Amino acid sequence: MNSTDYQRDLEDLALLSDDVRQRLYDFIAQHGDSVTREEVAAAIGITRSLAAYHLDKLASVGLLDVTFARPDGRTGPGSGRPAKRYARGRREIAVNVPPRNYSLLAKLLATAADAAPSSEFRDALESASTQEGIALGAQTGDITAALSSAGFEPVTAENDDIVLCNCPFHSVVQEHSKLACNLNHAFVRGALEGAHADPDRAELSPAVGRCCVVIHPDAHR
Repeated sequence: MNSTDYQRDLEDLALLSDDVRQRLYDFIAQHGDSVTREEVAAAIGITRSLAAYHLDKLASVGLLDVTFARPDGRTGPGSGRPAKRYARGRREIAVNVPPRNYSLLAKLLATAADAAPSSEFRDALESASTQEGIALGAQTGDITAALSSAGFEPVTAENDDIVLCNCPFHSVVQEHSKLACNLNHAFVRGALEGAHADPDRAELSPAVGRCCVVIHPDAHR
């Protein structure tokens, strides 16, 4: 990354230093689906016009993605104007001082694992992922706290499943999806075990817009 890109990332990330923007961004990230200005304003207790200002500011630098949809998916005459909707952006920003490139190391390891003539290397990575999960689960004693600290952003759904809104391995998933998902699954199973919960509650269930692992209330799903 050159100095110009680094400075731009730093300035764009600084937008979240504002308390209102941080709460707004956190609400959208935890919500999962796209939301309207009105929904954001009501959720964090600000006016619609102020919400619109901050939403568009974050969208202008790629921290939020913008789409348009009519209310309740209605179509045709009388269905109303399409509403502007916001979702967490796909852009990643990482600023390290001094500069570091951990995603490059992850990609190198993933490429080596996929190219390995036997499964021994991949098995070793999965075992290491499980052990890291066990250690974190044991340290926190709570699966939600453990996965939150690891960057998975767990949210409990209406059916009591724990859905992981973020994939910490996202940059690797793009080119090494099978390996990254297996490591995710191993880590989450380990975290459950470390927190004295049933590892079989973790199911590998890939879907767009979230991590590939879902944690069920019990192991019988």
